[in-house]
Amino acid sequence: MKCIHTILMEITMNKYKKLAFNTMIFAIGSFGSKILVILLTRLYSRHLDPASSGIKELLEPMALFLQPIFTFALQEYLIRFGLDKKYDKREVFTTSGLITLAGMAVMALVVPLISNIPALDFIKGYTILLIIYVLTSSLRMQCQQFVRSRDMVKLFSLDGILATLTLFIFNIVFIAGFHWGVRGFMLAVILSDLLSAVFLFLVADLKSFVSMRYFSKPLAREMMRFAAPLIPTIVMWTITSLSDRMFIREMHSDRVQLGESAVGIYGYANRIPNLISMVSTIFFQAWNMSAITENDSKDRSIFYERVYSAYEAMLFIASAGLLLLIKPVTGFFVVSTTYSEYGDVYLYAPVLIAAVLFMCLNQFLGSIYSATKHTKNSFWTALTACSVNIVMNICLIPEWGIQGAAIATFLSYFICFWARIIDARYYVPFRFNGIKSLLNTTALILMCCFAVFQPKLHYLWLTVLFAAIVISNYKALLITVKKLLRRG
Repeated sequence: MKCIHTILMEITMNKYKKLAFNTMIFAIGSFGSKILVILLTRLYSRHLDPASSGIKELLEPMALFLQPIFTFALQEYLIRFGLDKKYDKREVFTTSGLITLAGMAVMALVVPLISNIPALDFIKGYTILLIIYVLTSSLRMQCQQFVRSRDMVKLFSLDGILATLTLFIFNIVFIAGFHWGVRGFMLAVILSDLLSAVFLFLVADLKSFVSMRYFSKPLAREMMRFAAPLIPTIVMWTITSLSDRMFIREMHSDRVQLGESAVGIYGYANRIPNLISMVSTIFFQAWNMSAITENDSKDRSIFYERVYSAYEAMLFIASAGLLLLIKPVTGFFVVSTTYSEYGDVYLYAPVLIAAVLFMCLNQFLGSIYSATKHTKNSFWTALTACSVNIVMNICLIPEWGIQGAAIATFLSYFICFWARIIDARYYVPFRFNGIKSLLNTTALILMCCFAVFQPKLHYLWLTVLFAAIVISNYKALLITVKKLLRRG
């Protein structure tokens, strides 16, 4: 009995150790690169006027909108099938590659047509660059996700560092040096993604996984069945982001500032919560692999419960800490000396920080649908979020402008979270403290109010609420950290 118990303990510990190791590797590879990307915000705010920034903020989500449609949710199905030992990795890579190339050919025909839609006229002048932008991004994603599926996390992280360095250098040359504006930004991303794809293809010897004889029609059909509900799901998440910007650009109001300049300001406000999503992404890259590989384990529910509790605690503490320092942090990343309009960005970031927190929790719960192959549920919950976002945008933006868009985003992610936390636990039952989550959310919303309206003694109240969130959550984080550090 003792021997069996010891073996089981070792197996359990291996799960946590692998998750901790992968998280550490992704952190090493991602932290520096993510910081550099956020620092690019300083470069953009110094050299791009609000109107140009607005165009940039529309083209980025537009690329994210096109990619999952024409790659058939490549980022989801490639990691899912690549990690599954039942499938030949050569067939997975070759089949997914041909699907992606076919989708890119169709996209090249469609993008010039949709640029004639009045609401999408911002594409004109950037059509060819947008097509190449999505193509190179998709090729990089193809190589990245396959490298991850082969458990080559160190190479994946190294590529993240190198790709960000090249992106940083190209942006400095094209925007600060040549003053090419939005086109310079797009060229920087294109060249960085292309070099990354070539680097991974050569170093990981991906050529050995490519051959027409490895193409599998049955596997292609299975991938498409898996990805079908995920395509509209990913698209709707993108619509949630893109619609905010399009409503701000297209709607008119006598009460608040709207238009392309307002889109630029809103875009910079979205950059600040990226500090939270940066922490989340580092963890999520490792977690998504664990969720798939541990899907059939007997103690899966306990594993999910402990990891979710720590993840939620980490996000609430990090979000509260960022809200406490919102003005100096925003002032550091967004330069307002060249364009004074950027001086108010810190007023719109707080609500978006709360929104991103729930976006991160939705990602975690979405991994349950991917791991258990219940992707239709991911679609319906994302549809709920998208619908709420559009309705709230229509109602709130004419009255509250940029702040209205931020509130609409928060409400859509918050409602989606409660739909998923109820539904996803039917497939992986794990304990969840709903009352604690609501109290944390209430404290965070109060912090947002104090940060935006800045009443007397607002910093004192921010400090008190931050301390309350830390005290409420540190134990859950500490328990899991101890679990990770234990030795069987």
